Amino acid sequence: MRLHREGTVSILLVLAVTCFIGFALWHWPVPDLVRYPIGLALLVVLAIVVWFFRVPSRTITAGDDLIVSPCDGKVVAIEEVTETEYFKDRRIQLSVFMSPLNVHINFHPVSGTTSYYKYHPGKYLVAWHPKSSTENERSTVVVRHPKHGEVLFRQIAGALARRIVTYARAGQPAEQGREFGFIKFGSRVDILLPLGTEITAQIGDVVQGSVTPLARFKS
Repeated sequence: MRLHREGTVSILLVLAVTCFIGFALWHWPVPDLVRYPIGLALLVVLAIVVWFFRVPSRTITAGDDLIVSPCDGKVVAIEEVTETEYFKDRRIQLSVFMSPLNVHINFHPVSGTTSYYKYHPGKYLVAWHPKSSTENERSTVVVRHPKHGEVLFRQIAGALARRIVTYARAGQPAEQGREFGFIKFGSRVDILLPLGTEITAQIGDVVQGSVTPLARFKS
């Protein structure tokens, strides 16, 4: 199993804490009823952190008319909204919530050229809260598809996520299904699509980043 580079510091930190406390537990006069449960809990935490930063091996779903999921998780919202940051018009918003156990790599849903990027500091409301899209810490990326126009997707931090990483920058090429960012520990990604886009996903669907088609551009 490969591990993501964004996990290096977190994994080393948890490993160091685990080793320090483990050394203390086995060298200090601690009762076995305390030593073994704490030792087991430390190993479980270390395993969860390592698992969180795993890099999956996948076959990318590609299609010029497809919008594929930008992340692993569950579809929690499909609705028409007014997008106020970039388009300033009505769009279809599709939101995918990532639990702490999901892969947290973010993937380009379409190919094209990155036309916009902006990071916004903000709050840490739970990621499924309706106001998290506009009030939480977030990064907005827009990719201009050569045939179907622009698609906006937004990385949103949740109550546990405290660091959003975005590699995409304006002017750079975007390749469908390839990595553009990472969010640590529980979060959400919104996609804003043109009205008339055929939505193939449904609320409650469990989706995989770079694999599951969420929608299809109108011909």
